[in-house]
Amino acid sequence: MYSHRSSTGPVDLAFTDRYDGVSAVPFDSLNLALVGDDDPEARRRNTELLLADFAPGAELCDMEQVHGRRVARAGGPRTQCDALVTDRPDVVLMVRAADCVPVLLADLEDGGSGVIGAAHAGRQGLADGVVVACVEEMRLLGARSIGAWVGPHICGRCYEVPATLRDEVAAMEPSTASTTSWGTPALDIGAGVVAQLERLGVLVDDVSRCTLESPDLYSYRRDGAGSGRLAGVIRRRGPAR
Repeated sequence: MYSHRSSTGPVDLAFTDRYDGVSAVPFDSLNLALVGDDDPEARRRNTELLLADFAPGAELCDMEQVHGRRVARAGGPRTQCDALVTDRPDVVLMVRAADCVPVLLADLEDGGSGVIGAAHAGRQGLADGVVVACVEEMRLLGARSIGAWVGPHICGRCYEVPATLRDEVAAMEPSTASTTSWGTPALDIGAGVVAQLERLGVLVDDVSRCTLESPDLYSYRRDGAGSGRLAGVIRRRGPAR
């Protein structure tokens, strides 16, 4: 169910793989996509299975991701945005991806704000600064010592793009310039996300693997419309009841 799972103080976080769900081929099996050709009931059941294992009884807040930089504060109906933040305990923030970069964030200061965040950074989101906007919103809520976990995404050796596009993005974020393993122009969106976070003074833990190269992860570049979606989830535990 997980490609990575960890806890830091009262904060629990995880990135999923594609196993231990109920979706049929080609989406087998833990497809957490919000939309797509997979059976909606299977997708709903997969989300239930994840929440029951990760944070039983917690409230889920997710988003309709649109490759922008809008940040929303969790609560109320699902909204179009690419980052969520909250200072409420026992709220699970979820970000979905299938090659883009999922990022989970938390205020690590003991006795601090308790703020957590989740962001979705594709090529456009990176260029628009969605992770920067997420960190700024967390700081508005009182976060002072932010840590970030960068989850599975397509790597710079595999994300082939036209040379003009690579140069355009690299002009905004030089660390994204890359070359595929077969020698063509590429982008390393993960490197760009890490660079942006580090410039903001965020402590980064890169727990990623390449989605395209890893058959246990979903990849749109590899599988097209038959690809499901993995998720990053994070929550701060409330007081024991």
